[in-house]
Amino acid sequence: MKIVTCNVNGIRSAFNKGFFDWLKSQRADILCLQELKAQPDQIDLKTMFTKNTFSYLKCAEKKGYSGVSIHSRKKPDKIIYEYGDQEFDKEGRYIEARFGNLSVISLYAPSGSSGDERQSAKFRFLKSFKKHLMRLLKTKRKLIICGDWNIAHKEIDLKNWKGNKKNSGFLPEERAWLDDLFADDKFIDAFRSINQNEDEYTWWSNRGNAREKNVGWRIDYQIISGNLKDKIKSEKIYKNKFFSDHAPLIISYKM
Repeated sequence: MKIVTCNVNGIRSAFNKGFFDWLKSQRADILCLQELKAQPDQIDLKTMFTKNTFSYLKCAEKKGYSGVSIHSRKKPDKIIYEYGDQEFDKEGRYIEARFGNLSVISLYAPSGSSGDERQSAKFRFLKSFKKHLMRLLKTKRKLIICGDWNIAHKEIDLKNWKGNKKNSGFLPEERAWLDDLFADDKFIDAFRSINQNEDEYTWWSNRGNAREKNVGWRIDYQIISGNLKDKIKSEKIYKNKFFSDHAPLIISYKM
């Protein structure tokens, strides 16, 4: 099973940059997108996807903001459009597709980089979302949570870690939140479980030629429940073409 996740920073913009032409060559089983920045009537699914694709959107109430989606070759048994926190569910940050005992989630966690108000909101999100993840874990379902988590976990996960210790996305509290998530293999960072290389990033600033210099952050993940630990087959961050300020993350599983 091949899963692709990508923050497209505007699904219409990604379409114009050739993202969906590239996607056809990938033959992914499941695609998770974040930051759609569009309402359903602004997204031409028939043009973007083949006729055999099942597509589900959770758009933000606020126009031109946030939004997530899941697209699959197999029809899910069930779609869940929220995780239970009204503040963030209305922002279009969560959608879950269930296939038997497997849940695949597309997640767009809040960023706190715009100031103290949004950082406070991010901390509220982390608190409520952790509770949701622990509830899911108790169900014994197999879980794959794909998306933009807006946190670089370790020093290896961003180029200028020394200068970002006090910045949103690399704050000690955020990193500790991931430490706790990964403790005792409750959840696993699928990419890092098989790739320990440096300079592996999924997001770059649009300033200072960051992408050309590979001054980036790894903030996009496929985080899996511990019961899928032995199912990770291969990983890749696609960097040959630029469809967004994020790169697609591709992971295959033995399912």
